[in-house]
Amino acid sequence: MAAVFDLDLETEEGSEGEPESSPSDVCPLAESRAAGLEPVGRCEEVELTETSVNLGPERIGPHCFELLRVLGKGGYGKVFQVRKVQGTNSGKIYAMKVLRKAKIVRNAKDTAHTRAERNILESVKHPFIVELAYAFQTGGKLYLILECLSGGELFTHLEREGIFLEDTACFYLAEITLALGHLHSQGIIYRDLKPENIMLNSQGHIKLTDFGLCKESIHEDAVTHTFCGTIEYMAPEILVRSGHNRAVDWWSLGALMYDMLTGSPPFTAENRKKTMDKIIKGKLALPPYLTPDARDLVKKFLKRNPSQRIGGGPGDAADVQRHPFFRHINWNDLLARRVDPPIRPSLQSEEDVSQFDTHFTRQTPVDSPDDTALSESANQAFLGFTYVAPSVLDSIKEGFSFQPKLRSPRRLNSSPRTPVRYRRARESAQLRREAGSGLDLLAHPRAASWCSSVFSHPPPGTPGGRGCLAGHLTSQPLCLGGAGWAVSAL
Repeated sequence: MAAVFDLDLETEEGSEGEPESSPSDVCPLAESRAAGLEPVGRCEEVELTETSVNLGPERIGPHCFELLRVLGKGGYGKVFQVRKVQGTNSGKIYAMKVLRKAKIVRNAKDTAHTRAERNILESVKHPFIVELAYAFQTGGKLYLILECLSGGELFTHLEREGIFLEDTACFYLAEITLALGHLHSQGIIYRDLKPENIMLNSQGHIKLTDFGLCKESIHEDAVTHTFCGTIEYMAPEILVRSGHNRAVDWWSLGALMYDMLTGSPPFTAENRKKTMDKIIKGKLALPPYLTPDARDLVKKFLKRNPSQRIGGGPGDAADVQRHPFFRHINWNDLLARRVDPPIRPSLQSEEDVSQFDTHFTRQTPVDSPDDTALSESANQAFLGFTYVAPSVLDSIKEGFSFQPKLRSPRRLNSSPRTPVRYRRARESAQLRREAGSGLDLLAHPRAASWCSSVFSHPPPGTPGGRGCLAGHLTSQPLCLGGAGWAVSAL
């Protein structure tokens, strides 16, 4: 997402005999008054910073959330269960992922992976992929507010059961297949499929999480060479660095299927080196109790040649779905979540964290002080990080009300005496009316003549832009089509 868009005003010649005013001579507020609009006070030049834009009830920050429990901890931060205590969806439970900028910017790859995760969470919407509600930042931290998946990790349930029955494994493998197929259709390789990254919601349906190792813009025959993933689930072409494509996700799904049905991944050893050697050239051993269909699918997933691997061809997920192992799956019902999951988490309330590791949930939830100030250049990496989900924006828009007053016929477009500046003021009023009706303003053919500038929020610590903001008085911002865009009135 670009940090700033500059839309140049269309230049129109003034009326005959009337000198054209320069932009510095005419204030939009004066134009509004001249057009007969309700007086709104003075025109004022303001600094565009985090505190001067997006004012109103949906100014999202850490203060909007109450920490309830610790759900997990990693090298770059923590994950909390939180309750929203202000604004839209107040009272709703979320998971809040907090990342320290100072640790991320030390490594260019970590910075790129963090940006990729946030971008993918914004752009990809699917029933079996975790939903991002908000993203924002402070001087030293990044915050991702995600739907809370109270069913816990698939890893936890697999540990409790030891192994899954084939029908149980078939259900979860089918939902994962649909999620991977959707990612691939968007040019995204997941690259970190493992039980720890598969969560269950309160009903027991899966959700893929943790998109930090995803690779974007990989279509058809394109390959990438990054060494990444979790060793036991990594495809051999990643280990030998021969270049890989989306077929690596189907190898990982095969390793996960083997894990579900036998209790461990297909290739393991006492150390990483020997595990990698087994993945590259070891013999696959299948237990005799597997059904012929299960044995056949595992073998086809774990083909070392990506072009021979099921799902590795142009058909991708469709080839996997056609395998006899899934013959009892109604894919349309599955996608609509009309199929009852085999495991339904036992939960007493929305805040129940019994499906998470007690090592974390017993800790006191504390978001440590944000006392790290990054340089301006370091903060540039996180421009455009702010995001509000469209579903939240729709709730905010319901509160908008624009009721322009009727004007004299002399103000109509048909009046030959209406000067240029009056027409611009009328068009500005039309902009506000259409904003109230929920239109996509940036796509409007007259957008360039209505807006002198559109801006996004610079992260803290970076210098804000400057501009003259004017409009009808309102206590709420006008959000234009998504992540962090607003036109704010004085």
